[in-house]
Amino acid sequence: IAVHRVLGPGLLESAYQRCMLVELNVRGIDVRQQIPMPLHYKAMQIDCGYRIDLLVASQVIVEIKSVDRLHPIHEAQLLTYLRLASCPVGLLINFNVPVVRYGIRRFLNSQHDSATPSAVNRSTRSTTSSPVS
Repeated sequence: IAVHRVLGPGLLESAYQRCMLVELNVRGIDVRQQIPMPLHYKAMQIDCGYRIDLLVASQVIVEIKSVDRLHPIHEAQLLTYLRLASCPVGLLINFNVPVVRYGIRRFLNSQHDSATPSAVNRSTRSTTSSPVS
């Protein structure tokens, strides 16, 4: 909400993503950005260019949008990321709204097994950190 309060609507998704990263880091929250999300097909790992916008505390996937309105395809994208990464919670945030709280949707991964570490944690732990000074 703080990022939207300062910037308002109308910017590119990448601007909101970078500012969210800064805001969460300032607050001492563990966050990583642009995490590769490979597909597993027939026992092979395939990099198709999918990337998670933000991963917060290794548990919450944040997908950032700046669109006129959210569509089912945006929800499907986040749900797919939740399933592939074995993460329990996702937030779909559309910054292109007058009041950002109306642009936030929360999703739960019904297939998440809390006993199993997320695939994102297993595959990207040491390579995707994005510290902000």
